[in-house]
Amino acid sequence: MKIKKESVIRLIKLLIIICAVFAVIAAYEFNIIPSRKYTAEDFGIDIVRSPVDFDNDGLDDYTELLYGAQKDAANHPSYNGKYWPDGGYPPDDIGVCTDVIWRAFREAGYSLRDMVDKDITLYPEDYPEADPDINIDFRRVNNLEHFFDKYAIKLSTDINEIDQWNPGDIVIFNNGAHIGMVSAFRNRKGIPYIIHNGGQPVRNEDYLKRGKVYRHYRFDASQIDENVLVKW
Repeated sequence: MKIKKESVIRLIKLLIIICAVFAVIAAYEFNIIPSRKYTAEDFGIDIVRSPVDFDNDGLDDYTELLYGAQKDAANHPSYNGKYWPDGGYPPDDIGVCTDVIWRAFREAGYSLRDMVDKDITLYPEDYPEADPDINIDFRRVNNLEHFFDKYAIKLSTDINEIDQWNPGDIVIFNNGAHIGMVSAFRNRKGIPYIIHNGGQPVRNEDYLKRGKVYRHYRFDASQIDENVLVKW
């Protein structure tokens, strides 16, 4: 009986150790354990400023895209992909990955919803997965991929080319399943953090250690026909 009891105790200790190891791994993967943050300046990388200030408030577009994404991350909306009629906009305390993007564009003065909807209406063949439905199409990654493929600058997907990544850039991950925005922070190797919403605890995080880059864009409105652009 004593031997059986000791075996149970050993098994319990082993399970505790295993659980602790998995907890540490999970904490590392989801950036719950704080680590030092770096910036482009630490690696001698110059930040690219947009030639456009679309809303004429004195801040360039890339800076405002970053600020908009940072606001969403700080707000930490609950992850919920619910359909919202009468405009499609969820309240600020609710969102999914695509909501980070249109909210960032809103900060810079753009109505990404209306831009995507307008393009779908004019060129439905470019959006094979669209409903079309103004209330949801701008909140689907595949539609944003088609839109940015047409109107944004395509950049390197190699995360080790650290000078190619600028705050405010847009990134699609995992074969089109997820989207986020490049942060002002970087890890010790110079690889940028990503601001995104996948329901994870930390929204501005060292995500590229687990997310595989599929597309990398920079939205330069100076290179786009002004008829594509819609003000917020």
